[in-house]
Amino acid sequence: MTERKTHLDTVAVGLLLGCCLFWGFQQVLVKATISELPPVFQAALRFAGATVLLWLWCLWRGVPLFGRDGSLLPGLLAGGLFAGEFACIYAGLQYSAASRLTIFLYTAPFWVAIFLPLFVKSEKLRRVQWLGLGLAFTAVMFAFGDGLGAASQPKQWLGDLLAISAGMFWGLTTIVIRSSRLARVSPEKLLFYQVLVSTAALPFLSLVLGEQWVWRFSAFASFSLLLQTVAGAFASYLAWMWMLSRYPATKISSFVFLTPVFALFFGAIWLNEPVTANLLAALALVAGGIVLVNRRPSL
Repeated sequence: MTERKTHLDTVAVGLLLGCCLFWGFQQVLVKATISELPPVFQAALRFAGATVLLWLWCLWRGVPLFGRDGSLLPGLLAGGLFAGEFACIYAGLQYSAASRLTIFLYTAPFWVAIFLPLFVKSEKLRRVQWLGLGLAFTAVMFAFGDGLGAASQPKQWLGDLLAISAGMFWGLTTIVIRSSRLARVSPEKLLFYQVLVSTAALPFLSLVLGEQWVWRFSAFASFSLLLQTVAGAFASYLAWMWMLSRYPATKISSFVFLTPVFALFFGAIWLNEPVTANLLAALALVAGGIVLVNRRPSL
């Protein structure tokens, strides 16, 4: 049986910092690649590669993926929500700055805080958590208002809505996992459901959206897709699932606010994305809100 720890050790902290750093960079990388690879098609290729890598990993490690454990239906549901999340992220990056989209995306913990108590009674919100939700709502208003005045991106509002939808899908995925048999499956099988369903669903969505599939890319696009697949969809997500099975989820979740910080930095440096006062205020409010939502009551 897996030994659970009550605190974050140096291994966990190092992995968390590495994951958040890469996830912030990844949004900028995806946006920089959209000019060569259509967004949803790009996501489909990424998860197809990750599915193969994960399957080979499980064969090597002897991790069973197809045993009957009652997780099929919730696994397919979680996979569908996961696919919806990334479809919204990749499509939204066409209309939004990577740093800005990431701030909206990381409102996901608040969807969990609102809806999880409906299924898990022990997760009932306390006053301090409602304060955190209030900060998150204020952050969204700051960032959304900032985008309404962005004349250089006339469809900024669409990017914002897609980012908010992605955060909602992410939150709902978490709720399905924590309130079903998925909470007891291996990290590898949990991730396999998500990447496999994404691999099956995203190509159809790409065709429905009328994307032109491109099979010859530049060296940069090839490197980008390889990095998104190996470091992102396979290694970083598997590390995240592994940490969730061994460390306190609330302490891990408090680290996620670093991802928008990294996305803001990389977006400004690489893509010259604007860093406005409203965007910085939204970032600070989201960070504070996540801390409050995940705060445990004092004994």
